[in-house]
Amino acid sequence: MGVISRASLRRRWPREWPLQPLSAQRWSEQEPTYRDARPSIIEAATKRALARPSGNWFVFAASRDIRSDRPYGVHVGGIELVAWRDQEGRLFVGPGACPHLGAPMAQAKVECGALVCRWHGLTLGPEGGYGWKPLPSHDDGVLAWVRLDGLGKEEPSDAPVVSSRPPAERALDAVATVVGVCEPEDVVANRLDPWHGAWFHPYSFTRLQVVEAPKDIHVTEDEDRFLVDVTFRVGKGLGVPVRAEFTCPGPRTVVMRILEGEGAGSVVETHATPLGAGRDGRQRTAVIEATVAGSDRPGFAVARAVAPALRPVMRWTATRLWRDDLAYAERRYLLRSSGR
Repeated sequence: MGVISRASLRRRWPREWPLQPLSAQRWSEQEPTYRDARPSIIEAATKRALARPSGNWFVFAASRDIRSDRPYGVHVGGIELVAWRDQEGRLFVGPGACPHLGAPMAQAKVECGALVCRWHGLTLGPEGGYGWKPLPSHDDGVLAWVRLDGLGKEEPSDAPVVSSRPPAERALDAVATVVGVCEPEDVVANRLDPWHGAWFHPYSFTRLQVVEAPKDIHVTEDEDRFLVDVTFRVGKGLGVPVRAEFTCPGPRTVVMRILEGEGAGSVVETHATPLGAGRDGRQRTAVIEATVAGSDRPGFAVARAVAPALRPVMRWTATRLWRDDLAYAERRYLLRSSGR
């Protein structure tokens, strides 16, 4: 029996299978995308995203990172915060400094659903006290949010805009966080440039084609999206082709949703949260990315059963991509802040 050629294998491969064989192609032989990736399109899409209301809500952590046995400290926009849960698992977020002498409440003990300061034993609970009180917060089951009206300076809303996701009982989620020297708009601009995917991340993407992009500065809500055909690489010589769309429900959020192909309905939510300036005076931004995968295939139930083992792999994959993409965002911030 002769050896089956790769071309013959591709012809015989069932089209309905989610995994498809890939043809061998050198990175430099790809079709250049710089003609289509016009700066005016990317900048206009970024400006439209930044103009959307947020209700002053900011993502600051993965939901599962906030626990009832210890506090969670974080800075958002230079504001020190502390988050914790009570005995019923409810999320609370408050100022990070104790109102007595400014002790870090991220180092407090959680007792009976309240924070107990380690310096002098002051107890601060969900009801607040001594001029200290919790801030509006929201737990969407995957991500934790806080409302900071002084930072957002918009009309506040009762809850953040959360994109539709696969039903929790049939989904697998993971959250990755990386920090870059840039501002949220630089992260948003990166995600609104789908043309760079196969060039900048050849280890993950191939056969990328932007099928639809906003054609003007002023577009309708339905037209304000990027529609992309792309194949996710899975091992050597195999990939999963999908059609995905990129949209911005808020000024610091970009959502990629799979419309067709394996995992249709799954989403990757990229949230850009300002942290404030570092000691060098340059701004820092946390990229908090939630991958919420869903599938109707029977085997997906097995994947959900071993979620604790899969989540680190999902986080590693997202972190690898963003360590590359932050080079893009940081370069944009450098050029923009220097006036070049």
